[in-house]
Amino acid sequence: MEINVIYATSEHNKYAELVCQLIYESALKRGTGIAKRTPEYISQKIMDGKAVVALDGDKLVGFSYIESWEHEKFVATSGLIVDPQYRGQGLAGRIKEKTFELARRRFPQAKIFSITTSLPVMKLNTRLGYKPVTFSELTDDEVFWKGCEGCCNYDILQRNDRVRCICTGMLYDPEDPDNAEREKAIFGNKY
Repeated sequence: MEINVIYATSEHNKYAELVCQLIYESALKRGTGIAKRTPEYISQKIMDGKAVVALDGDKLVGFSYIESWEHEKFVATSGLIVDPQYRGQGLAGRIKEKTFELARRRFPQAKIFSITTSLPVMKLNTRLGYKPVTFSELTDDEVFWKGCEGCCNYDILQRNDRVRCICTGMLYDPEDPDNAEREKAIFGNKY
């Protein structure tokens, strides 16, 4: 079957528990930090039109979501996960692109950021125009940083006064002139 990567709708709420399970299992396997999320949290992202799902027929095989911060000045792309049986097929890139597209459509003026320990995610972000930045260039919204409490590396972030962690901060600035050409090459004239 062809894998469809689409914006999530209310019909995809049934996958919230599975998304949380995939995130947890991935964190264990990688031995790195991934903030834990509840099924209710994931469900709310789906209901708010802020999520992307990858489906092989009716089977959930990937997921990601967005969140806006500081009155839509910043948008975070988060929770990128691919079922282990579907890795190595370029699916993470398709999900990341669709999540990026969702962020650009919903919040066209916002800076988009991601924090990650994953080299493949860093490469995907770079291809989309994100650049590595210090955490001081990301949102200072306390609620965002509270979300890091579920990560196994939270103590490192706290010890360093939220300036450094194991994660790398990456930022996409829609005002960067290089990004207009990159977006056109990847997505055509969608924005």
